[in-house]
Amino acid sequence: MKTKLILFLAVIFFLILPAYTFAAGNDIYTLEATGAISPGTADYIVQGLEKASEDKAACIIIKLDTPGGLSESMRTIVMAMFECDVPVIVYVTPGGARAASAGVMITMAADIAAMAPGTNIGAAHPVGMGGKDVEETMAKKVTNDMVAFARSVAEKKGKNADWAEQAVRESVSVTETEALKNNIIDLVAKDMDDLVKQINGREINDKGKLELNNPDYKNLKENFRTKILKIISDPNIAYILMMIGLAGLYFELSHPGAIFPGVVGAIAIVLAFFAFQTLPVNYAGFLLILLAMIFFIMEMKIMSYGLLSVAGIVSLALGSIMLFESPDPAMKISLTVFVPSLVLISGFFIFIAGLVFKAQTAKPYTGEAGLIGETGTVKKTLAPEGKVFVHGELWHAVSKTHIEEGKHIRVVKVNGLVLEVEEIIN
Repeated sequence: MKTKLILFLAVIFFLILPAYTFAAGNDIYTLEATGAISPGTADYIVQGLEKASEDKAACIIIKLDTPGGLSESMRTIVMAMFECDVPVIVYVTPGGARAASAGVMITMAADIAAMAPGTNIGAAHPVGMGGKDVEETMAKKVTNDMVAFARSVAEKKGKNADWAEQAVRESVSVTETEALKNNIIDLVAKDMDDLVKQINGREINDKGKLELNNPDYKNLKENFRTKILKIISDPNIAYILMMIGLAGLYFELSHPGAIFPGVVGAIAIVLAFFAFQTLPVNYAGFLLILLAMIFFIMEMKIMSYGLLSVAGIVSLALGSIMLFESPDPAMKISLTVFVPSLVLISGFFIFIAGLVFKAQTAKPYTGEAGLIGETGTVKKTLAPEGKVFVHGELWHAVSKTHIEEGKHIRVVKVNGLVLEVEEIIN
């Protein structure tokens, strides 16, 4: 009986043990999340949380500095934090950093929320997609949904749910001192060593006690895929990719067989479309940009005396302005990118269209058509047949009139290998 009791207690012990102890090691994993919260950021953080769980790290610390970003990416990060098997600490650092908008939810979703001196948190009011103010009814729905999410996150982690609602409804923002006083965060730490010292020995709900004596730090770097995703998810990069793609395809259409511009353009367009899926794109702006390309192509086919080019430039400018128009600076195209890109791409389209139009209207210089209008000298009297020297070659020629040897002639028609000519009378 005693043996069965001991075995039973041993089984219970080992079942309970994982809930109250961490890794066999003493590693602290760190992530650095800076800039706008984008799909690339979400991918990086989710992979880091999964890695920490797989390696049974003692905890994972997310160093955060963000002006906000996409709500869907934020929700992905928050859900991954909730599912993480190891304690998650969010540390708003360094001094001057902020956890604004989406950063508020990420900070409050942590098992331990910390801030460095000189940082702030707040201003989580949602903005409309595409940069436009949403209608009143829709605005209420979006705000109420975000409020409910913020309150649920705060209540789950024992934080100030009323302040979380204010951050969404009224865009309030507070310093680290006020955040600590109002139970928005758990502590203020001047640096990483101070942070680890303060959290060492803390009990985490469902995750046990933190044992962080002489820990080893492992900084998880972004892999190549994540770096690419973060780069192209930037509105400025996505815009440039689209411009390069359109220019490449336009060049290929106007000069079939060039190949390289078409390949580069196709790759850039695909990358731009992938980025657009992760950004608040106003598709009216995108369609205006496509319309601009159509105008430039038509300029090559129709003699509009520049009117189609002007229409293309106007359409391109309006489309570019509308494409990522947003109150959030992180989701807007920078003027330093917008203006030069607009000038260069417009100039490129006009230049190529001009070359094509000039080539179409220019006099032919090769073949039969190239000989018409050429001048030469009679080498054998035309009566009415004879020989003429034209374009550096000796040709068999005919004439409706008698033309003596040595006279100057002009080609008026080409019949196979025989030139029909007329005398040039001075």
